[in-house]
Amino acid sequence: MRFDGSTVLLTGATGGLGMELAGALAGKGASLVLTGRRKDALHAVADRFGARAVVADLADPADVERLAGECGDVDVLVANAALPSSGEVLDYTPAQIERALAVNLRAPILLARLLAPRMVRARRGHLAFVGSISGKAATRSSALYNATKFGLRGFALALRQDLHGTGVGVSLVQPGFVRDAGMFAATGAKPPAGMRTVSPAQVSAGLVRAVERNLCEVNVAPAELKLLSAIAGQFPAFAERVQGRMGVERTLTDIVTAQRDTR
Repeated sequence: MRFDGSTVLLTGATGGLGMELAGALAGKGASLVLTGRRKDALHAVADRFGARAVVADLADPADVERLAGECGDVDVLVANAALPSSGEVLDYTPAQIERALAVNLRAPILLARLLAPRMVRARRGHLAFVGSISGKAATRSSALYNATKFGLRGFALALRQDLHGTGVGVSLVQPGFVRDAGMFAATGAKPPAGMRTVSPAQVSAGLVRAVERNLCEVNVAPAELKLLSAIAGQFPAFAERVQGRMGVERTLTDIVTAQRDTR
């Protein structure tokens, strides 16, 4: 899939990673349609990259359908939007749980369902989902976030098989700990001791590579985190003990405290 000459819908465009993705996609020659919930911030990003802006709240199914209707001509979907969803599940209200599930999981599934038929008819298109290493390895105080990212991973990998041979590709990009954007930039928390991070530019490069080459799953993380997440998928009890020894709990406590008001 070539970005040059293609129209790309990017969700979550106003976040740090979203702006990095917008810049990378614009640099590849894509015609961008950006969406986000905050009107002023969204229009500022759209003006920066010469993109079209469509304000939408992905927690509202009707808004998601309206967004898809206004963007029915896109060739590529980059589903990047997500809520942090950190903290103990028992501290969440039912409404907060519903919002996290809606934005992180239901919205990308619904957008894929609504946008893919045109791509299939044209025998050209791509659906790219920005997940997380948290879709492969569970951690304390992340049950809700893990649930959405595990679910997104399963959906993307199965959808890829469903669309095989249609001309429409599906990719999943899973960043590890990202510096200068996302939870560390927003909260001031520090990664666990000895755990390396990746840059937003590395994540955007991974996404571009995934779409252009129709790659199935791209894990943008240092080698040690890729290995640990693979082990965690097979041996979760062992991974739980390793995380305890690495001091992950301190990092998660700082993140949860800082993100409490974003639910």
